[in-house]
Amino acid sequence: MPDAASAPFRPAWWLPGPHLQTLWSPFCRPAPRLERQRERLWLADGDFIDLDWHGAHRADAPLVLALHGLTGSSASLYVLGLQEALAARGWASVAINWRGCSGEPNLLPRAYHSGASDDLGEVIEHLQARRPLAPLYAVGYSLGGNVLLKYLGERGADCPLQGAAAVSVPFRLDQCADRIGSGFSRVYQAHFMRAMAAYVRDKQRLFAHQGMADRLSALERLGPLDGLRTFWEFDGRFTAPLHGYRDAEDYYRRASSRYFLGAIRTPTLLIQALDDPFVFRHSLPEPGELSPSTTFEAQARGGHVGFVEGSPRAPGYYLERRIPAWLAAVHGDA
Repeated sequence: MPDAASAPFRPAWWLPGPHLQTLWSPFCRPAPRLERQRERLWLADGDFIDLDWHGAHRADAPLVLALHGLTGSSASLYVLGLQEALAARGWASVAINWRGCSGEPNLLPRAYHSGASDDLGEVIEHLQARRPLAPLYAVGYSLGGNVLLKYLGERGADCPLQGAAAVSVPFRLDQCADRIGSGFSRVYQAHFMRAMAAYVRDKQRLFAHQGMADRLSALERLGPLDGLRTFWEFDGRFTAPLHGYRDAEDYYRRASSRYFLGAIRTPTLLIQALDDPFVFRHSLPEPGELSPSTTFEAQARGGHVGFVEGSPRAPGYYLERRIPAWLAAVHGDA
């Protein structure tokens, strides 16, 4: 009999379809209660990223960096669940809050986005300096997974991470922008549009309150937030010009992780559901696009960052047993 950590994923029978798998955890799961320590990391450009630490304090304890998805934070339940599972193994973890995602607007017009591997690089350099004896790993979800895979491909053999895992990745941002704009997935799109508009408005209020006229003007010049209905519209108006891309198409092409997969040299696990309501099946990489160091685990079901199993009275979360077990195997603890 396989042990619990290596047992295959069996989707919860009481959550049929991708949408219930996707929505169960954010709406119905009680939040794990963790004692965490927050650290503010000041970036080279004068902005900040908040980090939330949990788990072992030993200098040589394996350390896992968790990267949340779009409009999430270190308080996202999949992040809390991962940190809880890692602590049970005696590992340390630190959860990132991308710029402006920790409950406080960031200080520059620029934001976080699917190609922000420069921010990830600064965080990893900080973790190396703070815990130089700790083997370092990373786990990314959705947008965070895309950023992580892009970083891994850019760094290639020079990557300081000893292992990585990415879940529910939007490998082709252009195609995922189309997918989330079709069918029932338009409900998710509307949620994201409201959240991202609120993110920009919060910064505008901060800049106005603190008299940062130049920063306020940089956002206002991009145009109004009203009437933006699709990712193509939002990314064309805000994401692309704020971050040095020509337009949405240029941003999607240069930031999509699918184009970086072949250069990855770090042991990497990819977990993807074939029924993900954010990602077309044809957006998933072909075997020939993956490097020899990459393991691709495709599940027939699971939704987007769902992968719920077990019974209604005792639901389980496959990612929180599979990912720590896989990292432990890479580390040699299995």
